[in-house]
Amino acid sequence: MLKAFVKAARLRTLPLSVSGIVLGSFLAAQQGMFNMSIFVLALITTIGFQVVSNFANDYGDGVKGTDNANRIGPQRALQSGAISPTQMLNAIKITSLVTFVVTLVLIYIAFGTAHLKYMLIFLILGIASIAAAIKYTMGDNPFGYSGYGDIFVFLFFGLLGVIGSYFLYTKQLDYTLLLPATTLGALSAGVLNLNNMRDRVSDKASNKRTLVVKMGPIYAKYYHYSLLMLALTCAVIYTLFHFRSYPQFLFLIAFIPILRHLKVVHKNESPALLDPELKILALSTFLFAILFGLGQIL
Repeated sequence: MLKAFVKAARLRTLPLSVSGIVLGSFLAAQQGMFNMSIFVLALITTIGFQVVSNFANDYGDGVKGTDNANRIGPQRALQSGAISPTQMLNAIKITSLVTFVVTLVLIYIAFGTAHLKYMLIFLILGIASIAAAIKYTMGDNPFGYSGYGDIFVFLFFGLLGVIGSYFLYTKQLDYTLLLPATTLGALSAGVLNLNNMRDRVSDKASNKRTLVVKMGPIYAKYYHYSLLMLALTCAVIYTLFHFRSYPQFLFLIAFIPILRHLKVVHKNESPALLDPELKILALSTFLFAILFGLGQIL
């Protein structure tokens, strides 16, 4: 049973989910404001949100019948029968509760009692993150089934992940951080779009109206190119704006596999062959977060 839950947690998605925390932490460190306790708690919180989302996705798609024999990706826990709907629902509740408790500790460590307004804002954001993770595929009107999943990923993986984590350390905003946050959000949305391109046929048959289903395969590719080019452009603009030394362009190394990935997507005519590209793009995004961050502190 434990093995089934570990598989349902989809550990391969975790590097992508923590990329925003890693990048935001590097940017705070560049300002001399890094705190290891905040970093560890933020990582645990973000991983908790991701696991809740993965469990909820497994449950929602399982009970709706979206995960069926026509699905191209790895077989899910409910789909295979390894975990019952009741067991998965209980896992969602327990993981949500544990994540919420860690969120409370994180907020207290970051702000103490001196910043009650900030504590309240981040408490609301924490609750919203858990609710959004659950609502993605669960309930009567899940936004993942209406084409709004890309917005959720862009906001939570990009803007909130980078700018939110930076604020935990610094208690201040830097609006130029919208640029690297947009880069990470666009790359993360690219991972989701790639997933939806792979699953387009089965999603359409299950009435899961993702953006790919709405746009069709050709425009989905154009959308994919636009996301990844937007990511590169924003990273370059931020670096030029804050240029101090050439190591700041280390992040360009991460775009080498991304550009190769674009070529594969451009030539692709079989959705099943896109599955390996998910790992490539997700790990390239994580690599970008590390290299971009290192470039800021070297």
